[in-house]
Amino acid sequence: MCQRYVLPDQFSAEREFLPAVAWWKFAQKFNVAAMQYVPAIRMHDGQSEGVMLRWGLIPSWFEGEPSGPPRASVPSEGIEASDSHRGSWLRSQRCILPVAGFYTWQLTQAKYRQPYFVRLTDRSVFGIAGIWDRWVSEDDDVIESCSIISVPANELMMDVSLPDRRMPAILRRRHYESWLKGTPAEARSALQPYDSRWMQAYPVSPRINAPHVDDPELIRIAS
Repeated sequence: MCQRYVLPDQFSAEREFLPAVAWWKFAQKFNVAAMQYVPAIRMHDGQSEGVMLRWGLIPSWFEGEPSGPPRASVPSEGIEASDSHRGSWLRSQRCILPVAGFYTWQLTQAKYRQPYFVRLTDRSVFGIAGIWDRWVSEDDDVIESCSIISVPANELMMDVSLPDRRMPAILRRRHYESWLKGTPAEARSALQPYDSRWMQAYPVSPRINAPHVDDPELIRIAS
């Protein structure tokens, strides 16, 4: 699937998504992990805005302090069945996460988890479909958070995303508006595996496994 990804610089993200209001502030990163705050595009009062959301959704109904593994992703086929994500979906709380590429892991026959970097060959910055929610603690602390939506793997990702055979829902540019502003039916039509002809995947160093490591060498082809 997508456990880590590469974040483009803010200028490139704004040039791609043209938010009407930019509340966000961020720099390029090469090892974004769940529980970190990430930039996202969403709708508010009829216009698009760029905000920072915590990656790992906390549903609005959750009581107590969040614990356990972060809800970093949700299968597109199971959004309505998910207790954590159903409310956000029904309220059309959809968002787009700016991405320059992402990592996935292949379990080899030797039981070694080989990391791969995946990017698009026709776009240096692209959007991944997400869903967000707003949680308020008993002390009135507010956390706005999100999950990435996954779809079945395409031909390329079938080989490199073993054993889960999933991939993030990469949005075509023509689907940005319908994902953010469309009806649930229009939004769901955007959740399709991206054409593998416009993607590239190659092995990278296991240094990516350490969340504190963040440098351009992470996306170089492993020797």
